[in-house]
Amino acid sequence: MDARIRNLARTMAGYCLDAQPKEAFAINATSEAEPLVAALYEELLKKGAWPLVRMMPDASSGAIYRYGQEHHFDDVSPVDKAIVEKLAGTAAIYSSKNTRALTDVNPDLQSRMAKASRPLKNKMLKKKWTLTLFPTAAYAQDAEMSLEDFEDFVYSATFSDEADPVKAWKSLQKKQAKLISKLEGAKTVQIIGPGTDLRFSIEGRTFLNSAGTHNMPSGEVFTGPVEDSAEGVIEYDYPVVNAGREIDGIRLVFKKGRVVEATATKNQEFLTKMLEMDPGARRLGELGIGTNYKIQRFIKTILFDEKIGGTIHLALGSSYPETGGKNKSCLHWDMIKDLRKGGELRIDGKTVQKDGSFLKTWFTP
Repeated sequence: MDARIRNLARTMAGYCLDAQPKEAFAINATSEAEPLVAALYEELLKKGAWPLVRMMPDASSGAIYRYGQEHHFDDVSPVDKAIVEKLAGTAAIYSSKNTRALTDVNPDLQSRMAKASRPLKNKMLKKKWTLTLFPTAAYAQDAEMSLEDFEDFVYSATFSDEADPVKAWKSLQKKQAKLISKLEGAKTVQIIGPGTDLRFSIEGRTFLNSAGTHNMPSGEVFTGPVEDSAEGVIEYDYPVVNAGREIDGIRLVFKKGRVVEATATKNQEFLTKMLEMDPGARRLGELGIGTNYKIQRFIKTILFDEKIGGTIHLALGSSYPETGGKNKSCLHWDMIKDLRKGGELRIDGKTVQKDGSFLKTWFTP
């Protein structure tokens, strides 16, 4: 087995999940991720935990939309409800063989399932959880890389190619803690760039330090904007890939915190449908600042892309209550602005990042 896979599994079991004896953890993946699933299974056993493998055949990923009945879209499986009650946590592994398998699915069905599953997902988020990706040919193709190069990219971004990955994550955590100390008490944020001048308040909000204990990879600090404060316009540099669809050329105009204009050069109808999911879908739920400078290219997978060092991302929809955010929605949709392309991040009117580089007094990769 590739030593980097073993390193990633060890990091997930010990650092991300902090697995303890007799705790039960579900491992959710497709059969494409078998090497990582097997390694994580073994590492959880070594911790004395109970691993439960739920490995879905990749070919079955879209079956629910073809054959599902009304209750499949408006409720959640009673088995899933029962399992969640018993779990200490879960490890989800992105491992698709075809990242466009859901492209032709009716977005109304996707919206209904998102609404139905939100309460159960919220319950799981209060427990231990981690999310990662196993490199498959499909993700490599999306990233326009060979599979071998993509594997190197994934294991570098997760620090799995280092002798002591956990030490590396803890080092980043300390650097991000210093950045957060600089952001404490800040009131306003302004994002400037090509086609973009957006302002909003973060007064009274808390920044959280994401350094690999959940998302793997990670490398960001994030908070929740004040819900009615966003004013201005933002043009996103990269497409959003959601449920098998690619939405490109997104431009959003905000007034009093709400999206009042939303256009896209590709898949405009899907963008509109998602914004109509519920009242909270048109408001900002998150500001994230990417700090993982081992990630320097866009690969069409938000787990990695939102962490790109030198970018920020804004999520439409639900806030994280831990940040003080109050927005509620069944949507949480991250969109990336690349500040490396002539952009600025200003806090309380002062530039703290320009062209993707922080002032050294704020953050040093």
